[in-house]
Amino acid sequence: MATFQFIAKDSAGQERRGTIDAGDRAGAIAAIRAQGLFPTAIGEVKGGGGAPAAAKTAKKPAKAPAAKAPGKKKGFGQIEIKLPAFLRGRVKAKDLTAFTRQLATLVNAGLPLMRCIEVLKKQKMAPAMMDCLNGIAEGIAGGATFSESLTAYPKIFDNLYVNMVKAGEAGGVLEVVLSRLAEFAEKAQKIKNKVKGAMIYPAVVLTAAIGITAFLLLTVIPKFKQVFDDLLGGAELPPITQFVMNLADFVENNGLAVGAGVVAFVVVKKLIGKTAKGAYVFDKIRLKMPVIGPLVSRTAIAQFTRTLGTLLSSGVPILQALMIVRDTTANRVVRRAVQTVHDAVKEGESMTDPLAASGVFPPMVVSMVQVGEETGALPDMLTRIANTYDDEVDNAVAGLTAAIEPALIIFLAVVVGTIVVAMFLPMIKIISTVSAAGG
Repeated sequence: MATFQFIAKDSAGQERRGTIDAGDRAGAIAAIRAQGLFPTAIGEVKGGGGAPAAAKTAKKPAKAPAAKAPGKKKGFGQIEIKLPAFLRGRVKAKDLTAFTRQLATLVNAGLPLMRCIEVLKKQKMAPAMMDCLNGIAEGIAGGATFSESLTAYPKIFDNLYVNMVKAGEAGGVLEVVLSRLAEFAEKAQKIKNKVKGAMIYPAVVLTAAIGITAFLLLTVIPKFKQVFDDLLGGAELPPITQFVMNLADFVENNGLAVGAGVVAFVVVKKLIGKTAKGAYVFDKIRLKMPVIGPLVSRTAIAQFTRTLGTLLSSGVPILQALMIVRDTTANRVVRRAVQTVHDAVKEGESMTDPLAASGVFPPMVVSMVQVGEETGALPDMLTRIANTYDDEVDNAVAGLTAAIEPALIIFLAVVVGTIVVAMFLPMIKIISTVSAAGG
């Protein structure tokens, strides 16, 4: 008999934590469900005393029939000594997408689910993903459904993933749902990579500009200042030269204070951003920013419509789908708008009015949602909206990249050119003075 620590939710959605004694992990899951709880994470407690020894003793006989299913028994033996699911490392998005795509292909080929998982376990995957597969296989072998087994790994499989799998199981279309999940993850990752890629070049150029400017102000300008003092005898310098000199003095004398101020600003911003009100304000500012705002808005709308459309087309009820979308939306302004839509739909109203009142969704999106509701083709309409906004995000990223590159090059040229001109003007005066003295 082993002791398992668990996290579960009751019928009201409240989180419950506790421990339970059972012969194995599958038995613990069954015991928790018998209490009317829905387990989301479970792991064996490893402590001192007789319990661990008993657990080890109980596992040794299980390894005896290794000739029949060596891989299976080995996997079950390994899972018992792993950390609880909520303490394991994360699985990368690309690994999860690859797993989903491969599983969809295997299920679509007609293989039983357990056989599919055994095949995937033979693939070269990240250690965390292998641990996850072992646990899923153990849960299914113990009588749990695939979706219930996924809930033991909340850091890997979010509410969107679990609920879509649950809907696929209920409707007998698991392979279709898995394919949609893979497509959803691939599109989301594609947009994320494009946005990140668009920011790499500006970040590199801006870092280079700051580094070059700091180098000139801290090392080159002070030497020129000494030369000017010696050769011009304290004569007045051109305004642009004096400005650069004063800037160099400020950076040299107050560099640490400026650096500390920047660090303090970042820390304070992060602390404020962790509060509900602060995070909402920052997200609202991002949506209103001149250049970045439209890109953030289009990305959020594409994510909202694609997630909701995917859930609805997979058979998830509208209210549950809206709650999942709300929980998976990063922007707090959009999240609040989705909550308003959920409340309206719960009262029997349509989605159109709260979407329009939120100020987040453009009239075109609102109109297409209204048409989808009236024609009963809301999932298809949401998918079309998502495809449209995915294209707009691609165009916006390409346009932003095309505009930022020359702007940053010009900025760097102006900064360096200003310093060069500022140092060159006094040199002209020195050369003129020397020439006059020589004549």
